[in-house]
Amino acid sequence: MLVHIKKIVEYAIRKKCAVGAFNVNNLEILQAVLRGAEKMGSPVIVQTTPGAIKYAGLKELSALIRVAAENATVPVALHLDHGQDFELARDCINVGYSSVMIDGSNLPMSKNIALTKKVVEYGHAKGVWVQGELGRLEGSEDWLKSSSAEAFLTDPEQALDFVKQTGVNTFAVAIGNYHGVEKLIQKDELNLDIKRLIEINKKVAVPLVLHGASGFKSAIIKKAIKNGIRIVNIDSELRHSFAMAEKAFWSKNKNVFDPRLILKPAIKKMQKTVEKKIKIFGVSGSFFSKLSGK
Repeated sequence: MLVHIKKIVEYAIRKKCAVGAFNVNNLEILQAVLRGAEKMGSPVIVQTTPGAIKYAGLKELSALIRVAAENATVPVALHLDHGQDFELARDCINVGYSSVMIDGSNLPMSKNIALTKKVVEYGHAKGVWVQGELGRLEGSEDWLKSSSAEAFLTDPEQALDFVKQTGVNTFAVAIGNYHGVEKLIQKDELNLDIKRLIEINKKVAVPLVLHGASGFKSAIIKKAIKNGIRIVNIDSELRHSFAMAEKAFWSKNKNVFDPRLILKPAIKKMQKTVEKKIKIFGVSGSFFSKLSGK
């Protein structure tokens, strides 16, 4: 069933768990996400990036997700991930997204606040939630060029000011989380600044979002959830699962030409990834039954 993101997130707040937000670009990834959520009896956030929208088309991709969500046996919310301008956020709101992220984190704080406030005003007038971000994730271009990575982490005091001035409904933090598939194959263990998260959570009165969460061990993700994270974004692990499944398929099936057979292993592999993540996030089974009133 297609629901407003508010319905899912507010339950996660009460139960102190987190809901998974999975990026989709096409039918096969969408199938994997929804099948995984249904198997786990968990609500789910399906999100699209500007890149996915450019690839598949906003009307086409959003229509695909809406139809699939309406027929799903679990609650599904539709969200824009990392929207970087007002126009795209507006267009997503107008085609039925219940939540949009406006990412002005690469801008000076004053300009980030101004852009975010503009989207908040438009979105709230239509009953849509808005997510903002302060700080830059590891792996971003400007982070890699910086001599001080800590300068890009979310400052707790600035976070308080940002949320108060913008009126965002959810807030994305930078605490050592990391975008990119490269982290999945490196040997160094990834970590998060949980102390910084605790301080942000004390000051900020809206649900916190962890972007770039692929590749982190379950223990550190659970610590983040314990300290205020209510949405966890997963993209890179889905891409990695897709690629690994297809490489294995092609190594044994050189003469298969049916796209349905070719893509089937990738769907199954991504579904397993979704199930694994949902289990870590602590939201399944009873969550769905109570949310549905069953």
